[in-house]
Amino acid sequence: MHFIFLQATNLNTAANYLPIGLQLLFAIGLIATIIVLSDYLGPKRKTSDKLQNFESGIEIKGNARQPMAIKYFLVAILFVLFDVEVIFFYPYAVNFRELGWHGFLAVLLFVGLFVAGLIYIIRKGALKWED
Repeated sequence: MHFIFLQATNLNTAANYLPIGLQLLFAIGLIATIIVLSDYLGPKRKTSDKLQNFESGIEIKGNARQPMAIKYFLVAILFVLFDVEVIFFYPYAVNFRELGWHGFLAVLLFVGLFVAGLIYIIRKGALKWED
């Protein structure tokens, strides 16, 4: 009986992590070996066509550093903001019975703030495309 208790206390030792460390070293070594061998054994035919930037088959026109309208970035940021806020509804949907009325009131407050932010954005004209 005493042997079982001694074995249970020594479960979290460094020796128990040795197989994980060896597997990690093997994986890193394998990846490095594959990359180095593909560089040395692979074909090396550098032509002007291969060294040119890939543009999806579309001919290059002008400079790629032209300024873009800030509206694109603003709409993208607003989308990410509201998309992330909607993700917070999932924990409530999973646990709504355990949360009870306090959870329901918290979600109503969250939705209220969510709608207030949307109304603010609409009133400020952040979603209008005409300049």
